[in-house]
Amino acid sequence: MRPLWVFGYGSLVWNPGFAWTQRQVAVLKGFRRSFCMLSIHHRGTEELPGLVLALDAAEAEAECHGVAFEIAPEIADETLEYLRARELISAAYLEEWHPLTLEDGREVEAVVYVIDRAHEQYRGDLTLEDQAQRIARATGGRGPNCEYLHQTAAHLAALGLRDPELDWLSDRVKVLKGE
Repeated sequence: MRPLWVFGYGSLVWNPGFAWTQRQVAVLKGFRRSFCMLSIHHRGTEELPGLVLALDAAEAEAECHGVAFEIAPEIADETLEYLRARELISAAYLEEWHPLTLEDGREVEAVVYVIDRAHEQYRGDLTLEDQAQRIARATGGRGPNCEYLHQTAAHLAALGLRDPELDWLSDRVKVLKGE
């Protein structure tokens, strides 16, 4: 039995919700992290959708830096069940397998959740200002949309993975909310 690898680029970075044996900073090529998925469950509602991060297919030289989690083989199936219940709640994500390059130089095959551009929740057309306005207003079953943004930006920065767009959005949302 082989371990399962899972790539986190958003809330999985700071709230994986599953047991892991090791984690490393990792790079996924050909995708970018983007607030391009409407959230009608976790960080918004159908009446006032929020936005959550997704992996959006991009040019081949694009890279998304995040965290790779190694899951023990004995709990791989239950971890996948948990992830599917969490990530595939509205079918806007596609579960795919892609190679990651770990910070120690190894390459592993990992499960990743990628936005389905054909899904009605895909909003890759929003400007950063539009994203900030929506994030500042929305709240869903897991709390305020701005909390998701601020937590993700802070945890990525703590890992040395600064994301200029997330930093700008975090600062802008604080201004919009009067913080």
